[in-house]
Amino acid sequence: MIGFDHTPRTRLVFGANAIERLGELARELAGTRALIVTDRGIVAAGHVERAESSLRGAGIKTFLYDRVRENPTTEDVEECLKSAREFRIDLFVGLGGGSSIDTARGCNFLLTNGGKMQDYWGIGKASKLMLPLIAAPTTAGTGSECQSFALIADAVTHQKMACGDPKAAARIAILDPTLTLTQPDAVTAHTGIDAIAHAVESFVTRRRNELSQLYARESFRLTICHLARVLECPSDLEARAAMLLGAAYAGLAIENSMLGAAHSCANPLTAHYNVIHGQAVGMMLPHIIRFNAETPSVRNMYRELMISAGLVSPETRAEAAAETLARTLDSLLKQAKMMTRLRETGISASDVPMLAEEAARQWTAGFNPREITVRDFEQIYQRAI
Repeated sequence: MIGFDHTPRTRLVFGANAIERLGELARELAGTRALIVTDRGIVAAGHVERAESSLRGAGIKTFLYDRVRENPTTEDVEECLKSAREFRIDLFVGLGGGSSIDTARGCNFLLTNGGKMQDYWGIGKASKLMLPLIAAPTTAGTGSECQSFALIADAVTHQKMACGDPKAAARIAILDPTLTLTQPDAVTAHTGIDAIAHAVESFVTRRRNELSQLYARESFRLTICHLARVLECPSDLEARAAMLLGAAYAGLAIENSMLGAAHSCANPLTAHYNVIHGQAVGMMLPHIIRFNAETPSVRNMYRELMISAGLVSPETRAEAAAETLARTLDSLLKQAKMMTRLRETGISASDVPMLAEEAARQWTAGFNPREITVRDFEQIYQRAI
């Protein structure tokens, strides 16, 4: 058994309408001036109004930054920082998808520790305490609410930077499935596939341990068994709750084990060709599974995942279980009306060398359970095309 050293940093508050406890929870953190970091779609959906009502009911002055963009850059964080300074806040509320939570977390680095976002690329580079952050996800995907990393792209180079520090973890994560009911179908699909990818990759990484595998295993069971139901019946609150909890568990798994080569493949696709992250990782994951499954120990772990979710019988051979996992993910992409081949995005063979070079430089590649080279990435991209 692989040892671990884990300190829970984030309190989880789970349940329908849990967002109505936001004011009470903020007061427990001694908040008096809160900045809600979100996007205009979340405002239009009415979720910000619910959050503001709860905060104001608890006597907390509330301010709004609603200009979050998908895949936030250093420029987005700087814009948010202007609002945080102007309003002299003492509490962040990240309300929305991973982009909102990442923007709030990135802003927290700069507000409390100064400098620029590039200064925090890596782990543990914040020297001063950070303001309390409450994360309330409206998507079931990134698991950012349970992580201590802000994923921010350099506005000039487009390099996605993972800026992590234990002090950056949310103090409280509010997991309210009613907030996910308003997701557009495409967002439900993309974030759901991303959550499944997090569970699969974190289960097998080189940094895996007993705790991370516990979270990843349960995350996989919840997400793989409920995404199809959510796609078929978006109003099913129980299925939505399972997806939201599964995504959070995957975030906890990532925090303890990191990710692998599918995310290394996905990041250059998003940076250079604007392929939505969930779409990118969803297309690449089956190919990474097949690549990793050539290693006996890894395909045995894929088999364990599939058995735990009830998708294959205990008698199934590891090779067959791994291939069934890859095909199941392909089927989910088709059911979600998502692209399954890179050529559908306009990417051609001439793009492969550049993509492979960048994928090999992504930090998650180093955690992949099977060593992976630039040449391997080239072959994987070719298969994906």
